[in-house]
Amino acid sequence: MRKEFLRSLTAAKVAFVFSLAWSAVEADSDAANASYVAHLAGLNSKVTGSTASGEARFTIKGDSLTIQIDANGLPPGMMHLQHFHGFTDNHEANCATAAADANGDGIIDLLETEPMSGTTMVPFHDDPVSMQIVNDTYPKASANGSYHYEKTVSLSALKAAFAKAFNDPALDLDRRVVYIHGIFPATKLPASVASLDDIPAQVTLPIACGKIEKVSQ
Repeated sequence: MRKEFLRSLTAAKVAFVFSLAWSAVEADSDAANASYVAHLAGLNSKVTGSTASGEARFTIKGDSLTIQIDANGLPPGMMHLQHFHGFTDNHEANCATAAADANGDGIIDLLETEPMSGTTMVPFHDDPVSMQIVNDTYPKASANGSYHYEKTVSLSALKAAFAKAFNDPALDLDRRVVYIHGIFPATKLPASVASLDDIPAQVTLPIACGKIEKVSQ
């Protein structure tokens, strides 16, 4: 009886250990393969004269991160900055709402997005790993105000660059938001509309935003 009990106990232990090991394999597999989506909605539509929309998708497969952004309803024939924004302490970012218009000028400028959305983090142009925000290789909207952007980068390289910039290797995509920026250079804006450094407000004005959420494969 005692031997049978010990054999049963041993078998139970083996099954438990196997279960833990399999769970770890599944967790590693999930970490290595994941998808995230942000549904983009328009901001400052009264200024642009149209309502921007679109989708940003982030697909992780092993060490590859593929970034795809489809946008419509943008000011046509011009380049548009696009990035994900977030907080350096990794608390959850959200898209700016009408309440973000702190100075009441009817326009949500880049600086007014920061309390809800955090700072500009990763750029989506021809070299996201460079972390270079000022760049002339962001996508250009077609004559009908749309574009498709797609870029695949090394996830480990991006994490290393992100860690160097923000002292943290965790991208935490589901705590970030995607912004698209930019209106026609000749657009008249109130002096109260702020931007960064000496960059014209027309370049950095947010025109679309979407919160990144993890989705099933």
